[in-house]
Amino acid sequence: MPASQSRARARDRNNVLNRAEFLSLNQPPKGAPEPRSSARKASGPSAQPPPAGDGARERRQSQQLPDEDCMQLNPSFKGIAFNSLLAIDICMSKRLGVCAGRAASWASARSMVKLIGITGHGIPWIGGTILCLVKSSTLAGQEVLMNLLLALLLDIMTVAGVQKLIKRRGPYETSPSLLDYLTMDVYAFPAGHASRAAMVSKFFLSHLVLAVPLRVLLVLWAFCVGLSRVMIGRHHVTDVLSGFVIGYLQFRLVELVWMPSSTCQMLISAW
Repeated sequence: MPASQSRARARDRNNVLNRAEFLSLNQPPKGAPEPRSSARKASGPSAQPPPAGDGARERRQSQQLPDEDCMQLNPSFKGIAFNSLLAIDICMSKRLGVCAGRAASWASARSMVKLIGITGHGIPWIGGTILCLVKSSTLAGQEVLMNLLLALLLDIMTVAGVQKLIKRRGPYETSPSLLDYLTMDVYAFPAGHASRAAMVSKFFLSHLVLAVPLRVLLVLWAFCVGLSRVMIGRHHVTDVLSGFVIGYLQFRLVELVWMPSSTCQMLISAW
C-alpha cells in the first residue's frame, strides 16, 4: 500500500498539467454551467430562493427596455411632423437668404436690404417716440405716444426674454450688429424686427387716421421688414412669422392696459 501511494505521488509530480503555469487549464471556465449534481443539490429543500428585490428589479428592467427600444425605432407622429416642418423651414430660409454673404446671389443689394431692416429696429423707434413726446403739446398726442413707448419697451423685453430662453441660431453664421446687442436681439427666435413692425403698424392703423394708400404702405413696410431679416440670413421663416404673431399679441396687451391721459401726464411730470 505505501508503495502504491509513493508511485501515485511520483506520477502526479511528473504530470505536466500539475505545474503552476498549467493550473488554469484544470479549472473550469467562469461562465461554464455547473454540474448536474450541484444543480440537483441546489434544488433540494435546503436551497435558498433569490432575494425578492433582485427579481422585481429584473422584471422592471425587462418591462422598460422594450418600451425604450420601441420609442427609438418607432418615433411618434408629432415628432415626425415637427422634424419635417423644421427641415422645410431651414430649407426655405436658406433659399431665401440671397443676401446672407458677400458670395450670395444678391450680395450687391445687401446694404439696401439691411437698411430696410434698420427701419424696424427698436433704438430708432424708441428715440423717435421720446423726441415726438417732448415736442408734443396736445394731451391726446402725449397719450398716444406714451402708450406707444410702453409698447416698444414691452416688445424689447419680451423678445429678449424669449430669445434668451430658446437660444435658436439663424440659418447662416452672421454676427449681430451693435444695435442688436443694445436691444439684446442676439438670437433668431423670435424675430424682434418683425414683432416690432407688426406691433407698430397695427398701433398706427388703430390710433391714427390714415388714407387707404398709407394703410397699404404700412402693411407692406411690416412685411418687407420681416422679409429683409430672412434675406440677410439672420432669421428663419418661422422666426419672422412668430415675430408677427408676438407683435400682434403685444398690441392687444397694450390695448388692455391702455394708460389714460391723466396717468400719462403724471408720468411725464415725474419724468
